[in-house]
Amino acid sequence: MSTPKILLVDDTKLFIELEKNFLKHSPVHVLTASSGEEALEIAMRERPDLIFMDINMPGMGGLACCSTLKGDMMLSAIPVVMVSSCGKDEDLQACKKAGCDDFLSKPIDRRLFLEKARSFLETINRRDVRVACEAPVTFTLDGVSRSGVSVDLSSGGVYITEARPVDEKRAVTLEIKLPNATGESINAKGVIAWANCLGKRRKMTLPPGFGVEFTDITEEDNKVIKTFVEGTREKG
Repeated sequence: MSTPKILLVDDTKLFIELEKNFLKHSPVHVLTASSGEEALEIAMRERPDLIFMDINMPGMGGLACCSTLKGDMMLSAIPVVMVSSCGKDEDLQACKKAGCDDFLSKPIDRRLFLEKARSFLETINRRDVRVACEAPVTFTLDGVSRSGVSVDLSSGGVYITEARPVDEKRAVTLEIKLPNATGESINAKGVIAWANCLGKRRKMTLPPGFGVEFTDITEEDNKVIKTFVEGTREKG
């Protein structure tokens, strides 16, 4: 059986990397495009099993691309999930008119993204293993260096304590000093996937802070995290 293909279409690299990160534990082959024109070329050549496509892009936008795909007998069966940055009712109606199979709003929630992907492809893994991890974290946001403490950690991201408000979808760089025997430091880039700060608490069971999805991390550092997570699970 061939490996399923998923095409991610967005002109913003940050969102492409975020979606790729969501899928890294799933047995799928990820294709990417930054425009509707490029998406059509890839779809005709690769015949992906699922497409996630942003609505607003330079040149051919997502709606026009989706409409073209659904009007092609050879491509019309490919499921298309449209992604919008505002999620207005008129966007939803426009997506339905273009023939899309589902709809997702930004900021992209990892759980919802994987649930929608899994509704079309059963091989999609819902999430990676997360363990409690209290470790010092230095993070840089908007050019300002701050300090915090992690609460939990997985190979896909980390939750960090922070009382001051932060905005979702913002890029952040991190250094995490793991509480293991060697005291290894992990360096990664990510995006703030959700905020839980004072004034807009979403999970009262967690201290004020924010969740980060990793978008750029070395294979070596990723292996260190996985080893830490597995070791913590075994101890538990």
